[in-house]
Amino acid sequence: MDIAVPLAVTIAVHVGCGVVAVVCGPAAMLSRKGSRRHRGFGRIYLGALVGLGLTAPVLAAVDWAHRWHLAALGGLALGAAVVGAAALRLLRPIRLAVHMTGMGSAYVVMLTAFYVDNGPRLPLWDQLPPVAFWVLPAAVGTPVLLGALHRHRAVRPPARPT
Repeated sequence: MDIAVPLAVTIAVHVGCGVVAVVCGPAAMLSRKGSRRHRGFGRIYLGALVGLGLTAPVLAAVDWAHRWHLAALGGLALGAAVVGAAALRLLRPIRLAVHMTGMGSAYVVMLTAFYVDNGPRLPLWDQLPPVAFWVLPAAVGTPVLLGALHRHRAVRPPARPT
């Protein structure tokens, strides 16, 4: 059986979901928390991550020996996003921190998978050592996420006196 057409469709869906997630993630992150815009972009971002998480193992299976880690990263990104989305059902104030950490971590892991897979073929990135593809997204994303957590912590209502 020729797998070229189903594989091409899977690649197209995967790339499309990746582009949507890369655009909608920051759109949600930069919009006012709780606003209609934030929720809308967040839902689209989560849907795109579901698409990435479902297509990643299919694409990795084509060359499992060399790409199994992409399936693992896809599962990790999807898992972090699901935890982030589910956190909205938690009690305040922990829900905001868990939500931001889950969704932000999913974004970092998604970018890590992209750079690990595509970095060696990208201009400028092709000059970097392979370990950079694994480390740079977290090296940039972690301080950004920690800064956002710190900024939103200050908005929290004061604790009740005991």
